[in-house]
Amino acid sequence: MPEGDTVHRLAERMASLEGRLITSTDFRVPRLATASLTGRRIERVWAWGKNLYWDCTTSDDTLVLYTHLRMDGIWNIHAAGTRWRSPGHTARVVVRVEGYPDPAREVELVGHELGRVELWPALDYPQHTGHLGPDPLDDDWDAPGRWDTPGRHEAEERLRAQGTRSLGESLLDQRVLAGVGNVYCNELCFLLGAHPTSPASGVSASRAVDLAAQTMRVNRHASRRVFTGVNRPGQNTFVYGRAGQPCRHCATPIRSGFLGGATSVADPRAGQERVMWWCPTCQPSP
Repeated sequence: MPEGDTVHRLAERMASLEGRLITSTDFRVPRLATASLTGRRIERVWAWGKNLYWDCTTSDDTLVLYTHLRMDGIWNIHAAGTRWRSPGHTARVVVRVEGYPDPAREVELVGHELGRVELWPALDYPQHTGHLGPDPLDDDWDAPGRWDTPGRHEAEERLRAQGTRSLGESLLDQRVLAGVGNVYCNELCFLLGAHPTSPASGVSASRAVDLAAQTMRVNRHASRRVFTGVNRPGQNTFVYGRAGQPCRHCATPIRSGFLGGATSVADPRAGQERVMWWCPTCQPSP
């Protein structure tokens, strides 16, 4: 499941293409069918939470290419002309850039099953990203940057402001902490000893934010997210994906359910439920 660490690793891979000329683009989404970035240079590639951005420039202006992986999205990078590793009908964006050191040996970037693809003028970047919360993997986490205080302090305030809203929904809210997805949410709730549906006000905001930052930073470059200290398949999480298995602390069977369920088909949350896992002993229901 793509979470913030996944997108940051992707941005780091793509950073090697900064400065290169875009030789062709193919947008396979209706609203961008006639758009083109050909002739622009990739000035910068970066992540903010689960969001990926490229600055694509000319001498006159800059456009931002924004993509979001959602559940199934992936970017593949390979030599132009070689066989794609994912089915062609799933491609949403195809970008070719000049090679290095030989410009003729072009590199192709193909975004498959992308959840969102948008192009904006760079001047519009703040209005498209102003809702996002601090990212524990960002440079301004420990120092003032986007906010007047370090990102960690801003995140603490935003989590405290959630009040009686469930801890699980609060952690998943990208306006509170950018980059936390379902894996981190469930593991953080366990480490905090809190049921995912318990109120956010019931835990220490500073401890929750610190744990989020620590676990995300430790796993930033890992091939497998590890929360237990054991880097083996099936042994790397405390509760995530472990319904019916014994708790690693007390042996109580792990339970699963749904978080953020809608109360009716008209509820805006309909269809947005997330699976949650918890230990009934270590994380008693509120």
